[in-house]
Amino acid sequence: DFRLTRALCMLCVCGRLWYLAKLSSVGSIREEETCERLRGLIQKQVQICKRSVEVMDAVRRGAQLAIDECQFQFRNRRWNCSTLETMPVFGKVVTQGTREAAFVYAISAASVAFAVTRACSSGELEKCGCDHNVHGVSPEGFQWSGCSDNIAYGVAFSQSFVDVRERSKGQSSSRALMNLHNNEAGRKAILSQMRVECKCHGVSGSCEVKTCWKAMPPFRKVGNVIKEKFDGATEVEQRKVGSTKVLFPRNTQFKPHTDEDLVYLDPSPDFCDYDPRTPGMLGTVGRHCNRTSKAIDGCELMCCGRGFQTQEVEVVNRCSCKFHWCCYVKCKQCRKMVEIHTCR
Repeated sequence: DFRLTRALCMLCVCGRLWYLAKLSSVGSIREEETCERLRGLIQKQVQICKRSVEVMDAVRRGAQLAIDECQFQFRNRRWNCSTLETMPVFGKVVTQGTREAAFVYAISAASVAFAVTRACSSGELEKCGCDHNVHGVSPEGFQWSGCSDNIAYGVAFSQSFVDVRERSKGQSSSRALMNLHNNEAGRKAILSQMRVECKCHGVSGSCEVKTCWKAMPPFRKVGNVIKEKFDGATEVEQRKVGSTKVLFPRNTQFKPHTDEDLVYLDPSPDFCDYDPRTPGMLGTVGRHCNRTSKAIDGCELMCCGRGFQTQEVEVVNRCSCKFHWCCYVKCKQCRKMVEIHTCR
């Protein structure tokens, strides 16, 4: 089934995990036999799928979460994370070692860890639950209780399932090293944003006793962190240190990147023009732009100097809303003319 295969491709990113994102249109993965039918997986991933069939629905949701977050973060850029009806779903844009590919790999690995962890905490999975390693009294004096998110399980599953394709190549190529590094950087974006949530107990909310648990941040915050890393990504090249191949900054004046930074091998194209020979290179013709902005969403940069056209359109919004007892809100319809600017 093409839709099923495409859904699974969505999670292997350029290594074929992204297909799972569209699984909702064809049903869930509930049987081991389904794993054999998911084209694009290497044998080790099929084996993991069979051993962890119940986890695969969370993986699918993670894939869609990654797509949605990518499209939000890049909504105002020339490359806006558009997907195609063919495979790979992002076209050739992320098959190159660009910083865009670095972001896609990082957000994908993070989304799988996030979705699997959420499934653990919600009681959806038999193999995991809340993090019971977090217990007792903290040094700050509050009681660890409630359901701490089991991020360790989510990260471990993401590492085993997402990274296995790159590791099967022996980690000898520059691209495999780049992908593995960015996968881990995506997962670390969640770990760095873990927070403590608490609840007070006592008479009239006096907080005589406070119980707390560890919780993941909203995924939007994770996306923001990875987008910041994208903006400051380091261009690298492979070098040999003894018998080990490692990535070093191409510019020796730059300080070495950390485990939380994104790295890339190749400069990005300008994404200005549609290229039929490069699926996913859609160009910016017809894209909306901001006439007053000097940033990348501004018409000058977004339209690559081709100019833009302006059209007045009528927009209808709800306004003057009032709450009526009980219990509904009644609004008026307000109409106004707004200018829409699109690239030539």
